[in-house]
Amino acid sequence: MKEHLIIKVVADVQDQIPAQVPYWLDFINDKTNIVERFHPEIDRIFAANNYKFWTTREYKPYTRPLWSQDEMNAGFHLTYRLILQQDGKLPENMTQQIKQLPFVTDLRPLLIGTTEFPGEVAGAMALVSTDPGDMIYLPYAKQWTKGVKDIRVAVLDTGANFNHPELENKIVLRKNFVDLQGLDTSSFIGDVLNINAMPEDQVGHGTHVSGILAAKGIKMNEGVCPSCSLMVVRVLAAMKSGNRIVGAGIIDNINNGIKWAVDNGADVINMSLGIKHSGGGLPHEDVVKYALSKNVTIVAASGNDGTDEKYYPGALDDVFAVGAVDNSGQVTGFTSYGASITVVAPGSNIYSSYLDNGYAMSSGTSQASPFVSGSVALLKSYAYEKGKKLTHEEINYILRNTSDRLTSKVRDQRAGYGLLNLADSFKLLNAILS
Repeated sequence: MKEHLIIKVVADVQDQIPAQVPYWLDFINDKTNIVERFHPEIDRIFAANNYKFWTTREYKPYTRPLWSQDEMNAGFHLTYRLILQQDGKLPENMTQQIKQLPFVTDLRPLLIGTTEFPGEVAGAMALVSTDPGDMIYLPYAKQWTKGVKDIRVAVLDTGANFNHPELENKIVLRKNFVDLQGLDTSSFIGDVLNINAMPEDQVGHGTHVSGILAAKGIKMNEGVCPSCSLMVVRVLAAMKSGNRIVGAGIIDNINNGIKWAVDNGADVINMSLGIKHSGGGLPHEDVVKYALSKNVTIVAASGNDGTDEKYYPGALDDVFAVGAVDNSGQVTGFTSYGASITVVAPGSNIYSSYLDNGYAMSSGTSQASPFVSGSVALLKSYAYEKGKKLTHEEINYILRNTSDRLTSKVRDQRAGYGLLNLADSFKLLNAILS
């Protein structure tokens, strides 16, 4: 295993770093452009310890070779990935020497993020008699719009079951960012090293989330935003966790997935995943800043451990963190509340599409998140049909002021501003657009 290290530097040293550095994903597939130096002081540390490395860029400019101002504001041009040429990890003393250099703002190894899927595959194939969308007044919202194809929801997850009848003709773009080079992959199963592979779901989680968002409603309830387009971005591979299979992926690869989704026209990004903060810069901070600068709404699950643990990106400012309610409309015991929860949505016993053209029932904030992502897509769709574009601030205002409070507080730690209420959301939206 050749360790990958993410390093970020200050702008003042850019002229001391080689200009023609390849994007790391391009480099993995094509090593014709090899760069074996970085900054003179870092090069000396590596040479003194008999270590060699390849220098790559962590991000690719949207319009190569120039970086846009938004990309530069997010620091993408200052972020690199150093790949060791020999197996093993960099010694701790070398890591500390590099971190102490005044021009280095961040240095860290690759980190893993996961998403759990504790549900069981459902055996029944009949239509589900109850619709959790009723709890959030989804039928009322669909009288105004069922979405438009020009509004795209990116699902950053485990991929999708592309042949599933519920998702047929729903997916307009797909991309695979699962390449676990630089990590011990012994606990993973299936495809983990082929970045060019079809982003086919090997866990079921991404297919389940996609169905909640946009299913046709053949043998399950129709999706929240059935006429919107989906972008499937596989950022999580299949990993064994005890007797279960969960989705897991490299945080920095997830960051690349976010940027790709933004650059390819996503209006909303659903992230039913999370990572705990373990030191250094906050996970996903730079790329979320970039997404927000492009008016892309990011919706994330708050977590499923029922504690005040913070999971990212949900715990980042301006990300809509979503908790789950049960069938009675009360916040579930498993909802994590360390993030500043924006709203809560149905997340208990949700029936949706699954692997092998099947269906499954599952519970979690992972299931609540697409109810909110789809609802935001509906709001954006209606504004689009009226010739207008909603800003992040306007959507935030709508959700804050139309959700049904579950306690006496304006914003409750566990329930946020309350349970999503699309009837009131669309009434307020109409007032804003008029």
